[in-house]
Amino acid sequence: MHHQNIVFHGVLKRVPWAELDELVVEHGADFRVRRLTTKNQFIALLYGQLSGASSLRDVVTRLESQGAWLYHLGGKPVPRSTLAEANAKRPSDVFMGLFAVLAKQVHRGLRRKIAETTYLIDSTSVRLNAHSQWAHFSTAVFGAKAHVIYDADADCPIYAAVTAANTNDITAAQLMPIEPGATYVFDLGYYDYRWWAALDAQGCRIVTRFKSSTPLTLVEELPLPEDSTILSDRIGHLPARQAASRTSPFQDPVREVRVKLDTGKILRILSNDLDATAQEIADLYKRRWAIELFFRWVKQALKIKKFLGTSENAIRTQIAVALIAFLLLRLAHAAQNVVKSPLAFARLVAANLMMRRPIDRLLGSQPPPIRNKNQMAFQWAQI
Repeated sequence: MHHQNIVFHGVLKRVPWAELDELVVEHGADFRVRRLTTKNQFIALLYGQLSGASSLRDVVTRLESQGAWLYHLGGKPVPRSTLAEANAKRPSDVFMGLFAVLAKQVHRGLRRKIAETTYLIDSTSVRLNAHSQWAHFSTAVFGAKAHVIYDADADCPIYAAVTAANTNDITAAQLMPIEPGATYVFDLGYYDYRWWAALDAQGCRIVTRFKSSTPLTLVEELPLPEDSTILSDRIGHLPARQAASRTSPFQDPVREVRVKLDTGKILRILSNDLDATAQEIADLYKRRWAIELFFRWVKQALKIKKFLGTSENAIRTQIAVALIAFLLLRLAHAAQNVVKSPLAFARLVAANLMMRRPIDRLLGSQPPPIRNKNQMAFQWAQI
């Protein structure tokens, strides 16, 4: 009978192993390592993410029960203390680097049009326990923050960084790579005229929100579309001076579009695009919801709310592996057309992770492979 690989193998075959090996050498991750290589650590953590393991002990127990399958996948069971030590000490930059490599591959494969690229920028916070002293935020509160650039058209993140929760969003944004000519949509956490000016200088379109306290020096009032939620459309200048009488680095005219939501709330949307319609700008800002759905998906489907370590390196490693898991699931989901919902597909992968069946036939019922005549006779007898 034709040999059939397990579902986990169908996920792992999409990992760029050659690039992982290069990252391991670059960061010296396997230097003097005897028991648990970086590849074995990655397979163990990815298995834990996809199977929904809730703790380090849970991961180890599940690995022990699947020792035979792991051997054929290049992995192996590992003691809890060894895995914990690897998560704490092995450079997390290896896994963040692997995420960056895979994100580029996924983005190239899934994006249909390069022109008019729209990227969403935001961050999400996760609570940590009191043992994570590096992430102290306030009295008895500890947390980390993941800063992400997300392409909603391709439905995948293209950049991620992890910091302590007390790091300002704009501080992390200033280190993000910028694609000239792209559109960037973000919220009030990135309210910085100097950063806006840097984006504008590279030909990027900006769509964000005005603070309620920011005045606009009016230059021109634009006509409004009929029967819309647009309340006003104006062109003007931001304040010429900032705190301590500093000259504002953003001197070019900007657009203010006021929109009334269904809840009755009024938003002041800011953009440096003076040519698009007011509705187009409002619709671009509305797309921010896609990155919020992405954060919710990762936290719920990949159990990112529960961490397997407390050190900064362990937290960064687990978040990187969770994002890699999302990209691998995204690739696998795009390669089939049976399961439409990404969340349903992820749940089916988790339920069938160590089952022998094609990853594109998770909804089909397949009998277990027949290995000998006695088993064949037994199955016919059951029928």
